[in-house]
Amino acid sequence: MDDFRDYSATDTLLPPILDADACMADLPRIMEPWEDAAAFPVMDCLSRVRSRGGWQWPERPVIFVSDAHADAEGFLRSLIAAGVIYRSSGRIGLTAFGRTAHIVLGGDTMDKGPSNLALLDAIGDVLNTGAEFTILAGNHDLRMRLAIGSVRGERTVLTEHLFVRMGRKILPALREVLARFVTPEDMAALPSEAASKARLMPGPDWAERFAKAAQKELRPKVIAKEIRKLEEKRAKFDTDRVRIGMTHRELLAALLKCHEIFLEPGGHYTWFFDRMQAVARSRSLLFVHAGLCDDMARALVRDGVEAVNAAYARAAEGATLEFYFGPLANLVRTKYRASDRALTEAGVETLNRAGLHMVVQGHVNNHAGQRLLAKQGLLHLEADITLDRTSRALEGLDGIGAGATLIFPSGDVIGLSRDHPRAKHFAPERVAAH
Repeated sequence: MDDFRDYSATDTLLPPILDADACMADLPRIMEPWEDAAAFPVMDCLSRVRSRGGWQWPERPVIFVSDAHADAEGFLRSLIAAGVIYRSSGRIGLTAFGRTAHIVLGGDTMDKGPSNLALLDAIGDVLNTGAEFTILAGNHDLRMRLAIGSVRGERTVLTEHLFVRMGRKILPALREVLARFVTPEDMAALPSEAASKARLMPGPDWAERFAKAAQKELRPKVIAKEIRKLEEKRAKFDTDRVRIGMTHRELLAALLKCHEIFLEPGGHYTWFFDRMQAVARSRSLLFVHAGLCDDMARALVRDGVEAVNAAYARAAEGATLEFYFGPLANLVRTKYRASDRALTEAGVETLNRAGLHMVVQGHVNNHAGQRLLAKQGLLHLEADITLDRTSRALEGLDGIGAGATLIFPSGDVIGLSRDHPRAKHFAPERVAAH
């Protein structure tokens, strides 16, 4: 369908768009210098990189798309805009550029958008092309796993509230699972409505029991916040449940079915959590949903990415609140708030001396394309461009979102978004040289 070209050269940065439906006509093709790169904190980061050994760029192009949030069409349009896939007569294929590239899905696959299952099916279609594809964990994906585990696993005072705490936002996904996968036989095997509710909801004296039991795992401020959040969410939960039209029996049926299709061997979507990583590295770049802390900076440098991902996978399998508030889950949750795990000058220095100079992340959505900024003295590229239609409608953005961050072996970084009139171009080594 197309000829192979060497896309590592700077004069061929934007690969051609192969789009039979012409749905990408509103994506920018003309580039402009990335304005954020001129900000003093970013320039300071670039100077620091020079003094710590300079940049090492990926050996093949990396395409980063983040926070798809259950919007299959936005996800597919983003990959079309990046030139890595094409659609023809409903079929998805890899372009020549796509065969050279590494696609990184930056977390938060679940929640918000039109259809969780349609997005998972679309990701499966892209995987079936043979694309090199990494799936990163996001906080919404972790919430789904915790909600499933809280019902399926052993019920304890530390976990009995987790479905209400984590599960409100996954109600649309549970409605989809109920409609597609739950059978009459599954429903017949369940207990009564009252018994199902008791299995899903924390007991009436939960707060007192939790405050006592959690002392070994959590700080007093965290315990108080967790109790307060649960009370806020419990008040909204039943309203949302009624609005979406599900009984407690149906919720329980969908959650148990989620365990089967997502977590059991041979499940329809078992590949999703099986493939999930907390962090990926490509030479000087770290790809993660949210950010880092000093503990993770040391672990990544000392033990390597594979060890950190293995530790995350083990902990997520039997997730506890200690894990949720700890350094591993901080990778998918942090916004560098005072309540988050700290990234300090020492952690940044550890990363820089190991040749790690930029974090490419999702998690923080923007309305005018990607952003470059210094966080805690470390260069970050925020690549969540508000992709899903639900968020776009709530936040005053029109149409279907599309955008991707393209990072080339030449050291060129391109930010594409349908909400910014031009493609943003950042070449750190050339910026630093001036």
